[in-house]
Amino acid sequence: MATVDEKAPQPTMTDEKSSSSALSSNGDAAGSIVVGVNVSGHKQELQRNFGLLSLCGLGITSGNVWIALGGSITVAIYNGGQPGIIYEFIAASVFYWLISASIAELASAIPSAGGVYHWATITAGPYGRSCGWFAGWWNCLAWLLGFASIVQIAAAQLVSMYAVMHAGFETQQWHVFVTYIIIAWITCLINLYMNRALPSIEMIGGFFVIAGVFISILVCAVMPHVNNRPYASNFSVWRDWQNQTGYTSSGFVFLLGMLNGAYSVGTPDLTSHLAEEIPHPSRNIPKAILVQMAFGFFSGFFYLLAILYGISDLESVLGSSYLFPLAEIYRQAAGSNSGSVGLLFLAFVPTFISCVGCCVTASRIFWTLARDRATPFSHFFSHVDNGQHNPFRAIVFCSVFVTVLGCIYVGSTTAFAAFVGSFIILSTLSYVTAILPHLLSGRKNITPGWFWMKGATGYIVNGISCAYIIVFIVIFCFPFALPVDAPSMNYASLITGGLSLFVLIFWFVRQGTYVGPRQVVLDAHVLAKDAL
Repeated sequence: MATVDEKAPQPTMTDEKSSSSALSSNGDAAGSIVVGVNVSGHKQELQRNFGLLSLCGLGITSGNVWIALGGSITVAIYNGGQPGIIYEFIAASVFYWLISASIAELASAIPSAGGVYHWATITAGPYGRSCGWFAGWWNCLAWLLGFASIVQIAAAQLVSMYAVMHAGFETQQWHVFVTYIIIAWITCLINLYMNRALPSIEMIGGFFVIAGVFISILVCAVMPHVNNRPYASNFSVWRDWQNQTGYTSSGFVFLLGMLNGAYSVGTPDLTSHLAEEIPHPSRNIPKAILVQMAFGFFSGFFYLLAILYGISDLESVLGSSYLFPLAEIYRQAAGSNSGSVGLLFLAFVPTFISCVGCCVTASRIFWTLARDRATPFSHFFSHVDNGQHNPFRAIVFCSVFVTVLGCIYVGSTTAFAAFVGSFIILSTLSYVTAILPHLLSGRKNITPGWFWMKGATGYIVNGISCAYIIVFIVIFCFPFALPVDAPSMNYASLITGGLSLFVLIFWFVRQGTYVGPRQVVLDAHVLAKDAL
């Protein structure tokens, strides 16, 4: 028997009656912990099916940068033209490297499926319960919206493939909605009944991501020459800055355009939520974050160069009727409709598997909140199915939530875009809620893990990360272009504020029974096998 580290900040509420908690009810203030718990202080209930390779597969598939860049290119191009897309992506990536390093050391020190939810609870010391509550809910809502966003992208890809091969086909919103629902529930069923196959599925996804970007770059680089079609000029790709937003300051337009880069690389916490499903997460999660961010940047950068040079008629791309902008870009680069469909298929397979991964991530976050009584019907949603060895009910909830968002898409694409567009703000809010207290407390409230930034490095990296998040949360709430009307307005601040108000109200309702996560002494005799 061992105890919770009494020197570390602890939540004030204990969960002595929870069947899922590994804490004894002996009345001890700190609580005793039995052998066989994970770092969250709960009984180890999930199987550690993932390995480092499959976790990296999850990271590069669900955090798929090159497809996200391609899918948003017709929006990004207004913030500086083709040079703006490249330079804004590089700038956003640099800042996210620092955020990723900050997240990696927290994940290494506290490898818990709760991720930022758990870290914020510990780093914020006496304010941990409230900080953890908001960080957890912001992160959970962000990933639910991210799940919906990637399902919509997959649906748009499929509908666009059909449209490319059927001249005169007019895409309707219900076409996308029906496809969206099918993809969402196939994803749900895979998560529900193929839990042991998930690592293999993610490795297959990783293969398609790597093969897909290589083939796509090769085709876009070679086929225009084969078909005697012109390439874009060096001037248009690297120096032809075009501000089409209506803002007079090019500097501000550049900063605003970094949102597109942030959307493509802004998932550094993705693999941290599998901490209870991989052996030795303290060292494997930082490695997976490194692989995800490094591959994402280099694949995204070279992919951008290939498709930007492959565009021979930019006006046709911007005026295309296809829902997924890569359809027209690929058609120009490959020189045929069939070539475009082939390349779209290479993008669709990893996008579909990304839907599976996003469902995994969203459900694990919601489940960790439920087991600490932070959700409605928490006892029901915290259940782990004994047959499937997964949070079965949490997975179903996430799929129902995404389905409801899909219904919004049918009524208004603007409203749907407003919800999913809040992903970056909600996710970065959750990050800063964990990183800023870590910095302000002198980085002393947690025990260093396998990866730790020593000395001034940690302070500098954490400080720049927090400064970037605070500044850009404000910038990303500005309208995308001027003048503003109802369809073109940026509703991210409204959605984020409304969701945050719900979280605040629910905090007052539930704070009396809410049980936050604990920090357990990093002692091999206390923790379950492979918990670190």
